[in-house]
Amino acid sequence: MSSPDLAAADFARLAAAHPDPAFPHFHPRPAQGWINDPNGISHLNGRYHVFFQYNPASARHHKIAWGHLSSADLVRWEGHPVALRPQDGGPDEYGCWTGVVTDDGGVPTAAYSGVRGDGGHSQVVISRGSADLIEWSQDGHVAASMPADPMVTAVRDPFIFRFNGKRYAVQGAGLASGHAALLLYSVEDLSDWKYQGIWLTSGNPIAAAQTPAEIWECPQLVRVPSASGGDAWVMMFSLWLSGDDHEHANGVGHLIGSLTEDPATGLPVFFPETGGKSDLGRDFYAPQIVQLADTLSGPGAAGGPGASEPKALLWGWANEGPGRDGRRGRSQAEIDAAGWAGVLTHPRILSVVDGSLAVAPAPEMDAYRGAQLASQVAGSVELPLYAEAVVSGGPAALAADAVVELSLVAVGSTDAGADSPAEGGQVVFSGALAAGEELRVFVDASLVEVYRSGTVATTLRAYPAPGERWLLRLPEGAAADVWQLEQPQ
Repeated sequence: MSSPDLAAADFARLAAAHPDPAFPHFHPRPAQGWINDPNGISHLNGRYHVFFQYNPASARHHKIAWGHLSSADLVRWEGHPVALRPQDGGPDEYGCWTGVVTDDGGVPTAAYSGVRGDGGHSQVVISRGSADLIEWSQDGHVAASMPADPMVTAVRDPFIFRFNGKRYAVQGAGLASGHAALLLYSVEDLSDWKYQGIWLTSGNPIAAAQTPAEIWECPQLVRVPSASGGDAWVMMFSLWLSGDDHEHANGVGHLIGSLTEDPATGLPVFFPETGGKSDLGRDFYAPQIVQLADTLSGPGAAGGPGASEPKALLWGWANEGPGRDGRRGRSQAEIDAAGWAGVLTHPRILSVVDGSLAVAPAPEMDAYRGAQLASQVAGSVELPLYAEAVVSGGPAALAADAVVELSLVAVGSTDAGADSPAEGGQVVFSGALAAGEELRVFVDASLVEVYRSGTVATTLRAYPAPGERWLLRLPEGAAADVWQLEQPQ
């Protein structure tokens, strides 16, 4: 197999040739190496760019660089050379960690967490890129160091946003009080960030209830459309606890609220109103959201003809693991033997519905639908290794205990009793279904994504053993359409 560090690698061909049956075919990543947080997501010069934390040398979290993928349509992806690498003696010698890419006066610019040594404090490092984002100049410029604030004990993961025509940034932090926090910066000059202080903490009662953590990692702040009209600001955090070691028990949480300008200081102020879990799966962490330019809405859109509507796309990281919530996982020895670890989710579009976050696959994912294998099937249906199923509750009331289950069962099982997970299989997903609800279930080898209409998704990893197949069980009154996933021509 060719090196994953070569340019112009077409992901569809790479995936088709991969020897590991658990390797995804519709979630692009290099053939080998460790990946985690999506970084630097941007839409510049007509292409989507997704960078990600990457160790091309092994399937372990070490000496993190930035990998790079790009696409014109979110469907056909091309791999590129490593974009950023740790620089010997530089502010990022221990790793190029989480950050963003922004257009700075026509120059693609990365702002990311760099660390000098194991246990050292993170600094915001700036790197400038070529117009196609393929080549990067790393001169070790530091735009922001650890604040000289005795309350701040840890800081990481810069994120840039705009408000009222001005550019700002936040970083996640931990405080001496034990609270998680956001730090605010004004960024008139991208090479010299001005610290404005602690902006929000988990001492806020809404934040304490919805986003509990010791450090808010990978903070995000974007404007998304609201079904009730207008828009809302969504703030999202990965909820770090000491001793996590990539298990991330608290997962990812978000706050929904408003952003206003403080008349005294001119700085933005975020007022959280509600919040919740951003994904219900145990294998989802460190998402990044890109705020796309406002698009002109059609006549039926909120705000009427010609109104502008914000759009935000999210990617998350689904990591390998020893098995969570009773699911069979992969040991470190198995991961090392496979030579790869980590998957990025489908791009997800965000909105607010009835005051809650709603997450759906980007509509471009419909392009992966190939042959339709079933239409309005009831009962149980077998899914191929790469599949999409749309489950509908139907108009009639379902039983109060109606549940949709996705399981791995032994090949050759024929009836419900033999298909029972007690016969050696496992339930990977189990969720209630009500009349009028819809679930979209994607299976891509070892990655499962379940999208429920009007709310957040569920992201899970599971590894079919030799002789196992995927089985979708539907409650009485529910039906499913099923497609084989295929790369479009």
